[in-house]
Amino acid sequence: MALAAALLTGCASYSPLPLTAAAQLAPAVDQLAHDQPLPAGPLSVEQVTALAVQNNPDLRAVRAQHGVAQAQLIQAGVLPNPQLSFAILPLLAGVGTTTAWNAALSFDIHALLTYRTRKEAAQKTVQQVDADILWREWQVAGQARLLAVDLIEGQHSLTLLTQARDLLAQRGQRLETAVAAGNLTLTDTAPYLATQQATQVQLDDLQRRLLTERHQLNALLGLAPEVVVPLADTVDLPPLDPAAIERDLPNLAQRRPDLVALQLGYAAEDAKLRTALLSQFPNLTMGASGGSDNANVRNGGPTASLGLPIFDRNQGGIAIERATRVQLHEEYAARLTAAVGDVRARLKEIAVTQAQLEQTRADLPVAERRAAQAEAAMRTRNIDQRTYVDLVNARLTRAAQAITLEQTLLEQQVAIATVVGAGLPSVQPLSQETPR
Repeated sequence: MALAAALLTGCASYSPLPLTAAAQLAPAVDQLAHDQPLPAGPLSVEQVTALAVQNNPDLRAVRAQHGVAQAQLIQAGVLPNPQLSFAILPLLAGVGTTTAWNAALSFDIHALLTYRTRKEAAQKTVQQVDADILWREWQVAGQARLLAVDLIEGQHSLTLLTQARDLLAQRGQRLETAVAAGNLTLTDTAPYLATQQATQVQLDDLQRRLLTERHQLNALLGLAPEVVVPLADTVDLPPLDPAAIERDLPNLAQRRPDLVALQLGYAAEDAKLRTALLSQFPNLTMGASGGSDNANVRNGGPTASLGLPIFDRNQGGIAIERATRVQLHEEYAARLTAAVGDVRARLKEIAVTQAQLEQTRADLPVAERRAAQAEAAMRTRNIDQRTYVDLVNARLTRAAQAITLEQTLLEQQVAIATVVGAGLPSVQPLSQETPR
């Protein structure tokens, strides 16, 4: 009874874990979890990014995978229990005088042979899970940055389109007055009305897109959809150094979590292959047994059990692990090639977009000056309505193009910062060289 009580004391117990009954959406930004105090005013891009990494519901679920991997590591580090058998054989008939009994204690030696490789595979799997979690954090951070950038730059475009719509609306009222007075015909006002309608359509489309992006940002932060996240007027992205990125490209496989995760997965599979190779040898069980027959004759001694590898020498298990290792080897090579090519392509795209933005900004003062001249000429009636509309529309188009190119450049910077980890937590380097 004492032995049974001691065994029960070390047993795990059950406790219920009820599912959540309601959605866990924060009703306000200040109720989100945060490591640093939140400012009273608008949030910067990096502050939004930090809030997303800390509060994203999907990340909270992904981080639970670490506990599962740790539990598997514990399981891999536990040796199997020795086997104890005991039998009592009461005398039912015959010349015997006592109750017979026998007992045996045995242990699987094969578990000792594969212990190290099994535990190594489990340790690499834990590290792989952690690297995968970090990669997911990079992705969430990139999404939060991208949405914040699009919302800030979209607000700039919204302001410009609103000004254009208001300007066109004022001019439209004047045109309606002139048409009513018989000073203009509908043909004269048609180009202007078409521009006004196109501007309103652009404004409506932009408002819908910004609303969708706000809802996406709220979902990323774990906020209720109706909450408005206050954002700064300017974008604060980590400085981008294309030359440094190109220089560090050969070390990308040691810094990007997804590539490190693939290396760790390959190392875990290599350990599993070695476990399978060890498992081709016969199972050996050793122990001791003893007993007494009904005539009270007692005996005891060592025992051994050896499997005969006649049919099964773990050929299937070895073939599976070999093929899996080859598959992971090729997957890693493909991912590394794609990653390096992706970074180089993004660097080229950034250079082209930067040149286009500089040219557009250089052309913008000319378009603004011509639009101002057209406005002055229109007041003195020295320019026709169609020319005035074209010049004003050219200025608005050039300004909108500059904002679009600036947003595109910022989006490209966010994308390349995400794939190289600029301003993001770095992954710990591999503790040892990955087995080949």
